[in-house]
Amino acid sequence: MKDLATVLTGANVSVFIALGLDPKQAEVRRSDRPDLGEFQCNGALAVAKAAGKKPQEIAQQAAALWSDAELADKPTIAGPGFLNFTTTLGALTARAQDVANDARAGASLVEHKRRVVVDYGGPNVAKGMHVGHLRASIIGESVKRIYRFRGDEVWGDAHFGDWGFQMGLVITALEDELGGFGDKAKIEARLKTLTLDQLEAIYPAYAAKVKDDAVLRDRARKATAALQGGSALHREIWKAMHDVSMAAQKRDFHALGVNFDLWLGESDADPLIPDMVKDLESKGLLEEDQGARILRVANPGETKKKKLDDGRVVEVESPDPLLVVSSEGSAMYGTTDLATIVQRVRDQRPDLILYVVDQRQADHFEQVYRAAAKAGYAKRDILEHVGFGTMNGADGKPFKTRAGGVLKLQDLIGQAKEKARARLREADIGTDFSSQEFEDIAHRVAIAAIKFADLTNFRGTSYVFDLDRFMSFEGKTGPYLLYQAVRIKSILRRADAEGVAAGPISIEHDAERALTLALDGFDAALRAAYDKKAPHFLAEHAYGLAQAFSGFYANCPILPSEGAVRASRLSLAAATLKQLSLTLDLLGIELPERM
Repeated sequence: MKDLATVLTGANVSVFIALGLDPKQAEVRRSDRPDLGEFQCNGALAVAKAAGKKPQEIAQQAAALWSDAELADKPTIAGPGFLNFTTTLGALTARAQDVANDARAGASLVEHKRRVVVDYGGPNVAKGMHVGHLRASIIGESVKRIYRFRGDEVWGDAHFGDWGFQMGLVITALEDELGGFGDKAKIEARLKTLTLDQLEAIYPAYAAKVKDDAVLRDRARKATAALQGGSALHREIWKAMHDVSMAAQKRDFHALGVNFDLWLGESDADPLIPDMVKDLESKGLLEEDQGARILRVANPGETKKKKLDDGRVVEVESPDPLLVVSSEGSAMYGTTDLATIVQRVRDQRPDLILYVVDQRQADHFEQVYRAAAKAGYAKRDILEHVGFGTMNGADGKPFKTRAGGVLKLQDLIGQAKEKARARLREADIGTDFSSQEFEDIAHRVAIAAIKFADLTNFRGTSYVFDLDRFMSFEGKTGPYLLYQAVRIKSILRRADAEGVAAGPISIEHDAERALTLALDGFDAALRAAYDKKAPHFLAEHAYGLAQAFSGFYANCPILPSEGAVRASRLSLAAATLKQLSLTLDLLGIELPERM
């Protein structure tokens, strides 16, 4: 079962081949001018020069050769040579019935299945999750679901930041608080009372101090090295911090509707680092540099301009070398990322590893990917950074609280739920629901508003977070989509209660035609989201489908109609609900039963 654009392309390829034209230029796609036709092909312009003919002449010849009358009428010609196609009612009806009968609602599977690891989320131990983790979590979860739905074997990995300098910094802070680590009982008693709120207060305070205190910075580095070197005391303190942080982060991820297959962190790759460093040494890839050890990843002649403190501009190698071992002997951020690649290749044997991380980390990942390829740990083409822009406030800068601090994710979800409650009450929704059901619906509306607002944008762009606008039940919002889906559920429940059954689909009204064309667009949107790692294609499809159903609902009475017409329209409604539900699920959005 293929979408109409694919089927039209296949028929048009035959025409191009018959005319001796490049079949690659025969692609048919959704029309930019639906007033001229539902689908279009611009290939006549692309092949004209090679054919030695005018595009209009080629288009006329192609139109004359079109013979698949069951699929579409002969194409019309517009402009300099655009072919415009309008599908037949028979073809539309068959496509609508295919979607209605298909459990996947018209979605295709990948031709060649792959093993894929999606690295996203990336929270840090000793720090609570905040809005800065939101985009990685939302986009990564959707990408994971899209790849899995298309047939790939997929692992989602949270990849916790639990092994770097911040660990040594907090351990040093606790050492100062306790007046040293000489009293074992005192340490154990303190660890039993440790909370995430305390860790969140400790870390930024010491992170600020360490900027101007070289002695403190040196102590924190040595504590990091001791932790990574296997110190029992440092490992005990680390575990307490890790467990407290993990419990809170799992709670926040669950509230956001984000789940992982692997709850691994940098610490899980640490055992591989000693042998990896030895391997890098044996391959002659490590160099001494001011007491540290680096791995050069730039190719000969790859440089960039750098301005020195004295004002001179010089050429330096680019990308910068990867710092593998610090002067204190500890593993660095890039080292654990490199070891994690080794770990994933060993455990998951992936064909692709996707890193859903802020676009501002692009240079870091380029270093790590090149290092992995240079060392022979992974081919460069299986490592991909899926970058994204920032979520901004009204001032256009990364989102902050009114006081200027970073908003906790838990607080953001709480604000969204409160706003959802208010909107539900304004719309007089839930007055007869139990408090538990009302709260569940408010939570789903809140999460739908947050997620759809993010995913409706191309991930590479930044956007302004406006909770009032995102929470509207009208317009291009998550709550609007929930409302449309729940309305269809209500119609189908009423039909079932009245003993009215769905039946064969027959397309007659223009609104039915528009809805069928919207349903037909699902697979193309899914393929685009998959190929470009960009869920916004599906978000756009969900909104377009909901709008098409709204037009259908307004112009084509469902339950008030009779006989075969009613049965057909019920089938169209059920197909719409199935596809809309699937699309929203791929975006990580859960539907309530009623609203």
